[in-house]
Order: sequence, then C-alpha cells, then structure tokens
Amino acid sequence: MPFRLILIGPPGVGKGTQAALLEEHLKVKPLSSGVIFRQEIEADTDLGQLAKSYIDRGELVPNGVTIQMMIKRLRSDDVRRNGFVLDGFPRTVRQAEALDVELQNEQVVLDRVILLSVSDEVVVRRLAGRMGCTKCGEIYHSTNKPPAREGLCDKCNSQLLVRKDDNPETIRERLRIFREETAPVAEYYRAQGLLKDVDAAGDAVDVYALCTEGLVS
Repeated sequence: MPFRLILIGPPGVGKGTQAALLEEHLKVKPLSSGVIFRQEIEADTDLGQLAKSYIDRGELVPNGVTIQMMIKRLRSDDVRRNGFVLDGFPRTVRQAEALDVELQNEQVVLDRVILLSVSDEVVVRRLAGRMGCTKCGEIYHSTNKPPAREGLCDKCNSQLLVRKDDNPETIRERLRIFREETAPVAEYYRAQGLLKDVDAAGDAVDVYALCTEGLVS
C-alpha cells in the first residue's frame, strides 16, 4: 500500500535529504513545490507562465496558483500508484485545507506529517555551504554532500548555484518567516493527530529512522 507523507520544517533542516531516503526505501514520489514550479515554467504551461509572471516581479506565487500546480501533480498516475512525500507544500493553512479537500475527493488518507526541527545555529551552519542544481533542483553541500565534479550536478550535469540569500543574516530572517507563516500548518495537522515531531540534528539515517518509526516494520 502506498504511503502519503508530508515533510514540514525550516530551510536547511534536511527535508530534501529525508525525501530522498523516503523515496529510496518506501518508493514514494517526492514532490517539491520548487521543483514543480521550475518544471511548469520550463514546459511553458499556462500555470508556469502565470507563476513566472509573479516570480519575475519578485513577488510570491499566490496560494491559488501553487495549489493548482500541486494538485495537478498529485493527480498523475505515478503518484496515485506509488504515493508521495510533499516537501515545501503546504506552506500555509489555506494550502493545507485545499490539500485536504483534494485528498478527500480522491478518497486518499494522509499517513503522517513529519515536523523536522533543529536549532537556528545548525540551520545557519548547514546552509552556509549549500548549492542547488539550476535545472533539476538537486541539493549539494560543499562539506556534507559535494558533487563529483565541482560546480556540476551529478544527476543532470547542469550548473550548481549558491543562493544569494544563504548568508547568516538572511537565513535568520527566513527562519523568522517560517515560524510566522508555516509553523501554524504544523499545529493544523497536530490537531488532526497526524503530526510527528522529529529532532533532525543527528545523522540523516538516524533521522530517517525517527521519521518512519511505527510507520513501517
């Protein structure tokens, strides 16, 4: 039976790493809102054009557009067949409510929502050496996960980019925004009895074990 999971946590907490481990071991499809945005924009779909119009103006993509993109992907055959782990969605309670409606319509039940937490200092340290692929979105780290060839993605051979906002001051501001805007989503799912709190400061494999504790034998 396929699993349906959500990962919640601030930037740098390790959501991408855990999503990859969940894909490897549980065969679920990792769905990252950032990657889906890029795919829609590159495919020049109507949704992609709409999202790009906001991004080009330096504005946040509205809830409605984000929700449409994610629901489109959730309805795909491979996700229906294999299950999913959502990374970066839902970011707001409104998005969580819209996701609930979609899952109810499809008669799909969430198995678990995982809240990954670490101290701000750990996040700052992790993000300081982070690099992302400009095409597929794969994440690397200069110390913890360096690419085989400097500056190039192992998966698609595209250029890696260090985000301009991965500096300590900006990172702390992003953490503040997360606590203000996204943390209420965790409480939304806690009220439904779906939330599992996980300390993500340890080794990735140990964190994975905590994420799946009681979920798989």
